[in-house]
Amino acid sequence: MRRKLLLSFIVGYVIFIAFIYFYLFYFDTGAIPAEFKGSSVDPETFLTAEELVKSEEYSKIRNFLFFLEVPLEWLFYLLLLFFGIGKLFEKWAEQTTRMKFVHNALFTFCLSFLSFVFFYPLKFLRYSLSKKYGISTQSFHDWMRDLLINFWLDWLLLFIVVSALYWLIRKSEKRWWLYTWFLAIPFAVFLMFIQPVIIDPLFNDFYEIKNKELEERILMLADTAGIPSEHVYEVNMSEKTNALNAYVTGIGTNSRIVLYDTTLERLSEDEIVFIMAHEMAHYVEKHIYFGMAGYLVLLLGLMFIIAKLANKIVNKYGRLLNVSSMKKLSSFPLILLIVSVLTFATSPISNAVSRHIEMRADIYALQLTNDQEAAVSTFQKLSQVSLSQVNPPILVKWFRYGHPTMLERIQRAEQFRD
Repeated sequence: MRRKLLLSFIVGYVIFIAFIYFYLFYFDTGAIPAEFKGSSVDPETFLTAEELVKSEEYSKIRNFLFFLEVPLEWLFYLLLLFFGIGKLFEKWAEQTTRMKFVHNALFTFCLSFLSFVFFYPLKFLRYSLSKKYGISTQSFHDWMRDLLINFWLDWLLLFIVVSALYWLIRKSEKRWWLYTWFLAIPFAVFLMFIQPVIIDPLFNDFYEIKNKELEERILMLADTAGIPSEHVYEVNMSEKTNALNAYVTGIGTNSRIVLYDTTLERLSEDEIVFIMAHEMAHYVEKHIYFGMAGYLVLLLGLMFIIAKLANKIVNKYGRLLNVSSMKKLSSFPLILLIVSVLTFATSPISNAVSRHIEMRADIYALQLTNDQEAAVSTFQKLSQVSLSQVNPPILVKWFRYGHPTMLERIQRAEQFRD
């Protein structure tokens, strides 16, 4: 039975990948509609012939890898369940010590390490691809360093989540999902608070911006927007990427205005000010808090569905999946599988909400700066440097884009001028 189900999944996976390949490379190539030819939206007006080719190639390959990885993650969890690997990890942890928190630490470490090894080839392929197309400037040594730091952070987070989750499941089999959701609220806020001052500096160096005239201009803009900030921070991303970015991060006293040094090097002051106005909009319009509230509402629904589905699956197919009870750590790969499927299924909704929020931020930036020319040139340069498609295929937009497409953003800026 296990072999038959696994074979069926693999066959379905191959068919899905064949469909995605045909869709991305032959059916919907993301071409610009005829009415936009020669306009500021047309990439032929702001990209060289070489950049056009690289943009199309890189975007298609990167999108293909995304759709390749999602079902691969499901396959990974199915393999853990069908071959009883989670059960073996749990048994080994129990034989090692009687302390529950050590059980959790050992189990989550084994699971994290196996996941790291399983997905490493795909991560390395992405890294190699970004190097080939000039997006990444990071050496392999530094890339591995960041990957390992991320591994330990992910393991620590997973250990905390599993410890709390299974303590609650053992205390209340019926309402653990609700209690888990309650705990998630302060935990999520805590992570947002510490990220700018503890987590982010593990990967990059942050320092006050060197261009004090530009800092003064940005701080004046922040003051106009009602954002309390004494400094603008610069981060040395040029050691890792050619990508351009800026953001306002953190909450409360730990909020920060941050600019990539690549952004400072490649954009004009007017373009930088427009980007910062966009990021400030998220603070002014409370997008961080609305986003957090929306995330928690979605999480509540997902937790309820996960609890109901997991219990039914364990009761009906527990033996097939090598899971005897939800109280056992061996049920965790099943929870991860359900989470992954539901997250993918709901991503078009969450991405649509995110695109609306980003659209609001673009409008706010246009109103605050009243500089449509800087907006258009900024979007063009962002597309140029990231080698992203101006008009991506609709499935890519639904499942990958948390921002409006560049076609939509440039067009909106042009229309704002009118």
